[in-house]
Amino acid sequence: MKNAIEVNNLRKEFKAYSSRSGLAGAFRDLFTRNYKIARAVNDISFNVKQGEMVGYIGENGAGKSTTIKMLTGILTPSGGQIKVNGMNPHKEREKFVQTIGVVFGQRSQLWWDIAVQESFRLLKKVYKVTDEQYDDHMNHVIKTLDIEPLLDKPVRKLSLGQRMRCELAAALIHNPPLLFLDEPTIGLDVLVKLKIREFLKEVNEKYNTTILLTTHDLSDIEALCERVIMLDEGNIIYDGALKNLKDTLGDGKELQFQFLEKVDLPAVKKLTAALPVKWEHDEKEQIFTANMQNNDELISQLIAKIVAAFKIKDIKINETSTEEIIRNIYEKGAVEVG
Repeated sequence: MKNAIEVNNLRKEFKAYSSRSGLAGAFRDLFTRNYKIARAVNDISFNVKQGEMVGYIGENGAGKSTTIKMLTGILTPSGGQIKVNGMNPHKEREKFVQTIGVVFGQRSQLWWDIAVQESFRLLKKVYKVTDEQYDDHMNHVIKTLDIEPLLDKPVRKLSLGQRMRCELAAALIHNPPLLFLDEPTIGLDVLVKLKIREFLKEVNEKYNTTILLTTHDLSDIEALCERVIMLDEGNIIYDGALKNLKDTLGDGKELQFQFLEKVDLPAVKKLTAALPVKWEHDEKEQIFTANMQNNDELISQLIAKIVAAFKIKDIKINETSTEEIIRNIYEKGAVEVG
């Protein structure tokens, strides 16, 4: 399978000026400026195969948006090599932009004061899309994203959720093989997020569209991406399957039991002494919590022993959330996943 994105030792540096303090310092700044080099992206390398949906995640200032801007040709790298859809985004600009779609959650590609459908018509001409291609592809996109009632409205009259659905449709007018999404669901309600996620899955399956997604909403990543690339201070600290991250770094599972009759903690501990489990007891709520490793066989044995011995009112099984795992990684730094 071919690579849609190839990144080797990619680096981006910015020159940041610093002012001296006081009047004398300000006067000296008129003639000589102090500056330092700030590195936003630090010699990173990764590949994305055609048809993959990859989550590109990190805290604010980690270098995510800077990377996306270099991959889309908006910024020129300070060093390293990029090949996207077999092209250099900066040297083959006109040809290159025909092969990508971009959605920046906090910036619009639609014209503010004209109707959505007029923006679509303009973009259709920009991308040299024929009437037949447009009708064949966009009728499906418009119907799936439920934006037909919005087409004759000016963009400024749309809600955020409505505008983001139109932005996504606009990015797909030329049916690009590669889609960059930078915070596409920022500020959206749950129903709109679900609609956009389902649509992205469908586009990926139907057209084998490659999608690189940056977002702070990890539920988007879990719903769409099997692979994640984690960035911290311009460095890649993890690149691999989301499942491996959860299996290796999840702190096991937590089982909560409530009983129909009074049960004491020593009796529960004695019953499960042969299993690797740690018990906690909330006397006020009468909740018994078992902490153990994420092993289906051991969990089944524990539940079987408890159910056979006591009358159960309720059982809950909780696992460490992806958000919690990733927060722990950022606190500890780079991670090794076996």
